[in-house]
Amino acid sequence: MSDFHEQEDYPLHLMVILARAYNAVMTHSNRSIQSHGLNSTEFGVLDVLYHKGPQPLQKIGEKVLISSGNITYVVDKLQKKNLLVRRASAEDRRVIYAELTPHGKEFFESIFPGHQQLMIKALSGLTDEEKAQAAKLLKKLGRSAEEML
Repeated sequence: MSDFHEQEDYPLHLMVILARAYNAVMTHSNRSIQSHGLNSTEFGVLDVLYHKGPQPLQKIGEKVLISSGNITYVVDKLQKKNLLVRRASAEDRRVIYAELTPHGKEFFESIFPGHQQLMIKALSGLTDEEKAQAAKLLKKLGRSAEEML
């Protein structure tokens, strides 16, 4: 009976552990991002544009996991900060691309290395092998949970 109770409770225990680990790491990330006058969604948009180049607004939203209404709001804020511009697609005028301005590229290049180093430090509790194993297991867990939806 005791073994059944422990097996039944283990998924909930795992959820608490995952949530606490996520919150601790994200606290480091958010502090870093906010120190540059951004929120995590704005940083995510800049990151996508920096590493992937100009992207349709819809694709950016998919990559940073936000709705089309929210992507418009975030892009508006970043455009007001002169970090990105919108451009209509030459092939389909209904499609709007966002791309970094020269100032946006320079800004991101100035903040990304420090943020990256902080994330390396925040995850230093695991060896490289353990990080690879954790990534593999969490990906498996995520895919399985998505399939059940």
